[in-house]
Amino acid sequence: MDMPKASDADKEYFRSVLPDHPEVVIRPMFGNLGAFVNGNMFAGLFGPTIGVKLSAADKELLDSTERTVPFGPAERPMGGYTGLPEVWNGEGEGDGDKARARAWVEKAFEHVAGLPPKTPKAPKAPKAKAAKK
Repeated sequence: MDMPKASDADKEYFRSVLPDHPEVVIRPMFGNLGAFVNGNMFAGLFGPTIGVKLSAADKELLDSTERTVPFGPAERPMGGYTGLPEVWNGEGEGDGDKARARAWVEKAFEHVAGLPPKTPKAPKAPKAKAAKK
């Protein structure tokens, strides 16, 4: 599975389109970045592509009006996430593209912030060793 790494410029652009909310947590993920609220990822970076988790209605609107792309490895894109148009990745029409990317990332934040917080998984209990005869 091909796992592209985001460049420093990609990471900087990703951070620049994230909402300025204290609840936003950015974490590294396999050489890329993920943006989380309440433990749930609302936006991610995969190489130069920004993926967002939107409500069904917003996803349908974005997919029907823009040239979205799959988000994640080509062999196994991440379900529930939509890749923003690649022309918006910082090399497009400047501030207009950045504003559009920022608006969709904000919609993703609002959608995911309304979901139940992710609860940490309980640690697995150690397996009991089989008794020797």
